[in-house]
Amino acid sequence: MSEGGLFSTYSFCSDLAGVAGNIFALVLFVSPIPTFRRIVGNQSTEQFSGLPYIYALLNCLICLWYGMPIISPSIILVATVNSIGAVFQLVYIVIFILFADKQKKVKMLGLLLAVFAVFAIIIFVSLTVFEQPSRRLFVGYLSVFSLISMFASPLFIINLVIRTKSVEYMPFYLSLATFLMSLSFFAYGMFKEDPFISVPNGIGAILGTVQLVLYCHYSRGAADLGTRPLLG
Repeated sequence: MSEGGLFSTYSFCSDLAGVAGNIFALVLFVSPIPTFRRIVGNQSTEQFSGLPYIYALLNCLICLWYGMPIISPSIILVATVNSIGAVFQLVYIVIFILFADKQKKVKMLGLLLAVFAVFAIIIFVSLTVFEQPSRRLFVGYLSVFSLISMFASPLFIINLVIRTKSVEYMPFYLSLATFLMSLSFFAYGMFKEDPFISVPNGIGAILGTVQLVLYCHYSRGAADLGTRPLLG
């Protein structure tokens, strides 16, 4: 095969991995919908935590900025998926705030404002303090930290799952979509030779596997259909 053919195949595989990552990410973004239907129906956030959506919003904003051509050329698929993700997370957070009790409401509003403030500071610092390639390194390291935090955030509910011996608050499709998205973007990062994409998504794939194993383990404890977990 000619060099041009190899490059074409390599480029195709890279784009395919990125598109797959976008598709699985969309599944990830819509997977909490049943949870928020329950919240709206019960007019309460119950024991659900809003922190994963705060983490996810900050992650999407930082990764969106990292994927912009002014920061990193040739990874536009990272920017597109995170722009869509930011919209979804913002909607979820607004719904959560509307139906949360007063204490949670104040906390979530404060965290939301903090997210926007942090993102504004990141943009300002990256544009005024750094020049390329330092600018890309600065935003890249922030995106790695943010991604790892987002992937780990669902693990905060493990204590609740173990204590109740129930996976009601361990969203299966969220964990599955996280695993598949992480695996796809890990491949995308490898094709693009971008460790800021491949490394955190590799970690995300491992954490997603852990969540799936925990789900399978504790879901066996459901005594009947009435104790089946909420998928969302």
